[in-house]
Amino acid sequence: MFNFFNNLKSTVSKTAQALVGNIVNNVSEEEEFSEFVLEDMEDMLISADLGVDFASELVDKLRNQNKIKPSQVKDFLKNEFINILNTTGNSKLNYKENELNIYFITGVNGAGKTTLIGKLAYKFKQEGKKVLVAAGDTFRAAAEEQADIWSKRSGADIVRRDKADPASVVYEAIQKGRNEQYDVILVDTAGRLQNKFNLMEELTKIKTVIDKNAPDALRESILVLDANTGQNGLQQAKVFKECVNLTSVALTKLDGSAKGAIVLAVAKEFGLPVKLVGVGEKMEDLKDFDSVEFINALFD
Repeated sequence: MFNFFNNLKSTVSKTAQALVGNIVNNVSEEEEFSEFVLEDMEDMLISADLGVDFASELVDKLRNQNKIKPSQVKDFLKNEFINILNTTGNSKLNYKENELNIYFITGVNGAGKTTLIGKLAYKFKQEGKKVLVAAGDTFRAAAEEQADIWSKRSGADIVRRDKADPASVVYEAIQKGRNEQYDVILVDTAGRLQNKFNLMEELTKIKTVIDKNAPDALRESILVLDANTGQNGLQQAKVFKECVNLTSVALTKLDGSAKGAIVLAVAKEFGLPVKLVGVGEKMEDLKDFDSVEFINALFD
């Protein structure tokens, strides 16, 4: 656990500097929260990808009080961030033993969906689970190839039908999952945001297939966000929330990103918990998200 915390601290170091270090260094020496100091702090919070609304709300809390001094800004931010993450509920991935568990993975192309599916498959396989991948991004040959490669690397099985209707691939995976007693089905999906109507139609169709054929098996609808996208992540969350009933977020490519505050912005805006976080390139570098560990790594 100590090594993991050290790794996490290193992983979020750029985010910590942007979100905490710069503000504490600029504000904590001041005697009072003058309007100039508050405006400067708000600009830095927005620049750190916390989101305009959340940044404004935090600064307004400081503006309308006289108990908290600039020297206490670090503790103030830490408490506010913990409170926001706590409002989203349990950050543990939903799973039921001795049942079929389906995970509906969404996100824009390039966010790291297929890689995350491979790592999640590996994680479940390491726990002794029987895992099946449904290659539902059927119109991009590269996506299916990638899904195939990651499935083999993780030891999972795959249902793949090039150029087929994605919903039919998911249907086939559900039948196979039920007939052959799989524990987990991971559903890969397309993420072509440039044609929102087609994307929504396709994802809704897949969701309908799951709801009709395995309504009790759907454990999570997970939005995969690239930590480097920053505020674009909010728009992505909005679009996919309209398409499907999102339950959680997986944050990829957190290592080396200064924009990890998107975790807090999404929690604030949509009430979605982060449940998985990618902290490196290796197969085992997909971790369960722990809000307390994440906040401690940002602030310690």
